[in-house]
Amino acid sequence: MTRTPLSISVPSPALLDALRPGDGSYELDLWDLTGPPPRAAYDMVVLPYQGDPALLDALRTVDCRLVQAQTIGVEGVLAALPPGALLANASSVHESSTAELAVGLAIASLRRIDTYVRAAETAIWQQVPGESLADRRVAIIGSGGVGRAIERRLQGFEVDVLRFARTAREDPERPVHPIAAFASFAAEVEVVFLAVPLDASTHHLVDDAFLSALPPGALLVNVSRGAVVDTVALVEHLRRGRVRAALDVVDPEPLPPSHPLWSTPNTILTPHVGGASSAMTPRILALLRRQIEALLRSERPANIVGEG
Repeated sequence: MTRTPLSISVPSPALLDALRPGDGSYELDLWDLTGPPPRAAYDMVVLPYQGDPALLDALRTVDCRLVQAQTIGVEGVLAALPPGALLANASSVHESSTAELAVGLAIASLRRIDTYVRAAETAIWQQVPGESLADRRVAIIGSGGVGRAIERRLQGFEVDVLRFARTAREDPERPVHPIAAFASFAAEVEVVFLAVPLDASTHHLVDDAFLSALPPGALLVNVSRGAVVDTVALVEHLRRGRVRAALDVVDPEPLPPSHPLWSTPNTILTPHVGGASSAMTPRILALLRRQIEALLRSERPANIVGEG
């Protein structure tokens, strides 16, 4: 009995070339959600990486079994899912790269690397007292894949790590505190890593009260989502010199040229590139191949985070 091939859409020519089947078990279309879909139904639709959220409405024009994101965060996608479609995120793809950047941003800020880079551009030999990660009390807010990856990378830096998640958890090594309890630790926390998903409970988690509770000179590193931080409050604290910030994500994105974050002191910005490294392509391809194999075997795909 001949089996009908799976139908799969991918958003880029690179994915189309890399995933071409050799056995005819599935068929690939190129569709980046712009324009009409090449066919009315798909077994899997792969979303563009960091695509325009307005394009997600195009998902309602097709029937599909699985919508596969190329990001860990999928806010906004659930509301656009076709009825009955499963939604999978890209867990296992971006955690390592994002954690690398988070630690790199912290070191760059503490050791004033941004200051040295600017000085070198004008041939100025300028020594500025820096600070070390060693012996710091560090808080990681978010105990998912990215938060755990950050903690693993901090193990060699001789820091005291406090872990926080939405709910308390028991752990053989050290406890995971509830985020609601952060205020009782805040005065002793010198570096904060944000690695939480964005939802109603984490929107503007970092507000004026949160920042005011930190000790003077504390560093905020955000690799989660921009709206986890109240940008207006953060800008005010940065201008006053109370805190420092190293941000891979901001609200709004992209950051307008006139936005005050571009000129606030003690601020390092990167343009949402936590997962955009050489590790991404082989890892996203491996995930997509696993998802295709699961569909071919009529098994439940991995990383399911919602259903339409």
